[in-house]
Amino acid sequence: MVKAVVLGAAGGIGQPLSLLLKCNPLITELSLYDIVNTPGVAADLSHIATPAKVTGFLPPDEGLTKALTGAQVVIIPAGVPRKPGMTRDDLFKINAGIVEGLATGIATTAPKAFVLVISNPVNSTVPIVAEVFKKHNVFDPKRIFGVTTLDVVRASTFVAEIVGDLSKAPDVVVPVVGGHSGVTIVPLISQSSHPLPSGFSGEKLDALVNRIQFGGDEVVKAKDGAGSATLSMAYAGAEFAIKVVNALNGQKGIVAPSFVHLTADPAGGEALKKEIGADLEYFSAPVELGPDGVVKINSLGKITDAEKKLVDAAVPDLTKNIQTGIAFTKKSNL
Repeated sequence: MVKAVVLGAAGGIGQPLSLLLKCNPLITELSLYDIVNTPGVAADLSHIATPAKVTGFLPPDEGLTKALTGAQVVIIPAGVPRKPGMTRDDLFKINAGIVEGLATGIATTAPKAFVLVISNPVNSTVPIVAEVFKKHNVFDPKRIFGVTTLDVVRASTFVAEIVGDLSKAPDVVVPVVGGHSGVTIVPLISQSSHPLPSGFSGEKLDALVNRIQFGGDEVVKAKDGAGSATLSMAYAGAEFAIKVVNALNGQKGIVAPSFVHLTADPAGGEALKKEIGADLEYFSAPVELGPDGVVKINSLGKITDAEKKLVDAAVPDLTKNIQTGIAFTKKSNL
């Protein structure tokens, strides 16, 4: 029996994410919360012939508390999407307060739930959730995850395109580490499960890395003001959520990159800091999942000199992003 909750369920990511979760038989209860439209979304989804019982809640009458009661997995896609010309700093100013309010609800109602943060900018919103949990004395670094899966999904797709066989995309595995925006996204192409064609290097490789790092911009531009990457993000969010649910149910050996607090696995976290060469609190690395959340933070493994330069380039932005999230909660009265 698994109760999953989507906070921001009526939005561009929230609706398709809720649909994908409803379609998965591992979910037995699906609770939807947003500031508008959730009763309608829930009614619509409830007609689908799958096991999950669906309910929808709005803010009045303690809707957030009701939605979160008994939750085991909470996914947060709430917030506004990025629009053309909008930086992630602009996005932060809007989404930080939304995430903080929702994190407060989780900390007080479902503090033991696994929290999966999709709301951007993830490099800053994950620290916000963690700091809120610390304020309520319920912080467990093993249970808070920044969802970076879309970077992994993009890398798999783009590599399959280059290999010339999109049917291989579901099987292509490319670790993507660092963070979840721009230069903080570090694809470890050298570790791809499917090698790139011989001679694929130099400018071609640089272009692939850039496309993975800035794939979100590609979608924002193509949508021409009508939103950001919502459908692919919903797919990626559901993929990671189901990995967490499978681990919760006892499945062994599940490893997926996620942006986590490095004390989730103190030994692994310290080893990773030495590899990175920086004392970061958070980093996205391949994480082994278990019934209690993070079991192990894996090392980066063997990387090329070019990939080491990408890691080095990610550190200053990651440091700034993390501090921005922490500083926001310190100013807050919550």
